[in-house]
Amino acid sequence: MMKRKTFSKEERLCSKRLIDDLFHKGSSFFIYPYRVVFMQVEGAPTVQVLLSASKRRFRHAVHRNLLKRRMRESYRQQKGALLYPALEGKPYGLAIAIQYVGGELLDFSFMSERMAAVLKKLHGEA
Repeated sequence: MMKRKTFSKEERLCSKRLIDDLFHKGSSFFIYPYRVVFMQVEGAPTVQVLLSASKRRFRHAVHRNLLKRRMRESYRQQKGALLYPALEGKPYGLAIAIQYVGGELLDFSFMSERMAAVLKKLHGEA
């Protein structure tokens, strides 16, 4: 398990096949402003994450990128304490998609607080 507070290439969900499986077979829940889809993945106990913000809701790329930066930073800061302990000793990993579905730009402190709630719920589900 990775203990450092980084967000490396190995932690990013890039596989098209895995992304398709995640959205077709995964479970989901909603904690405003996030919709989270997750699925257990056989193999190494790693976590791979996909972060997204809708082009339909946020026309300007600047705003989408700002939201994704805030989401990435709040995930990076809290994953070690809230998510990784749940996977210790488990024979599987998690694939997670976190979608920003709020209608407006929110401040970092609120987004970080809600990301903590998301990770706690994932901890319980894992």
